Amino acid sequence: MKRNDGDGPVPRGLRGWGGVSAMAAACAVTAAAVLLPLAQAAPGAGAARTPHSGAAAAPAAPAVDETCLDPEASLRPPGVDGSAIARIKAAGKLVAGVDQNSFRWGYRNPVDGKLDGFDIALVKAIAKDILGDENAVIYRAIPTSQRIPALVEGRVDIVVRTMTINCARLKDVAFSTAYFEAGQQVLAPKGSPITGYDDSLKGRRICTAAGSIAESKLKENSFGSLSVSVPNQLDCLVRLQLGEVDGIVTDNALAAGQAAQDPTVRLVGSPFTREFYGVAMNKDATDLVRRINKVLENYRAGGDSSQWVKAYRTHLESVLPGIPGPPAPKYRDG
Repeated sequence: MKRNDGDGPVPRGLRGWGGVSAMAAACAVTAAAVLLPLAQAAPGAGAARTPHSGAAAAPAAPAVDETCLDPEASLRPPGVDGSAIARIKAAGKLVAGVDQNSFRWGYRNPVDGKLDGFDIALVKAIAKDILGDENAVIYRAIPTSQRIPALVEGRVDIVVRTMTINCARLKDVAFSTAYFEAGQQVLAPKGSPITGYDDSLKGRRICTAAGSIAESKLKENSFGSLSVSVPNQLDCLVRLQLGEVDGIVTDNALAAGQAAQDPTVRLVGSPFTREFYGVAMNKDATDLVRRINKVLENYRAGGDSSQWVKAYRTHLESVLPGIPGPPAPKYRDG
């Protein structure tokens, strides 16, 4: 399979990414939405990987809507390594579903062309713990709408892609404890009459990524707006730059990075949700959930000198200043 290097053109206005046309960027972003490996496995490693048992359909789950009182509560570490960890070790690679188009989170660094960002730093920490090598990773670029199918079908071991933990998703996948807190907010051009997630959206074309929290929230209450759904969140920024939409609803953490890329847009209003990002895994991979929760405990430990704080200062502080530290973990038994 051809490697997806992510070196195609990017939107005009994305500072530091080159001054190419936004139309060319739209083509590049659409191409990036295809699920492709970003790094090739060692010979035999990918071939040895098989879908999780029962991967053709999500395993039967309890009535999550009735029992999911605290979705951020995850399995308590430590645990005994089981089949999921054994499979990763046998393959010699951790297969991670990530984004390559979200500035500061998961993106191609224009300096060296390598994947970089806050989510990528966490993937490396997980690979280091399980395999002893932070570079023992196969990165697969997946669009927002494919995050859950990629896990259910066994195409990836984990998804680290600004994925919000919620009860609906817990029907299909498992999550680690939270590693970041965010909220939904509106991104609009400077000078736009849009003032936030309110009646100012009426009659406006508002873009969201398919399968995102933003899409579901806009369906619940559109304020009379016209919804436009796209595969990847960056597609919304391209459409905004082309004048095809009037605004975007997305995580404020992602939107802050986009505003840093394009000074013609800004966040408006206030966050209207409180959400927590987690590492997502197949529901059967309980040993992997516990292992990653152990990794996250170490990642948070150390106060101002912790790995979490170092990653925040490197990747996010300039666009999301004032965050004192990671969210506290919540655990459940069984």
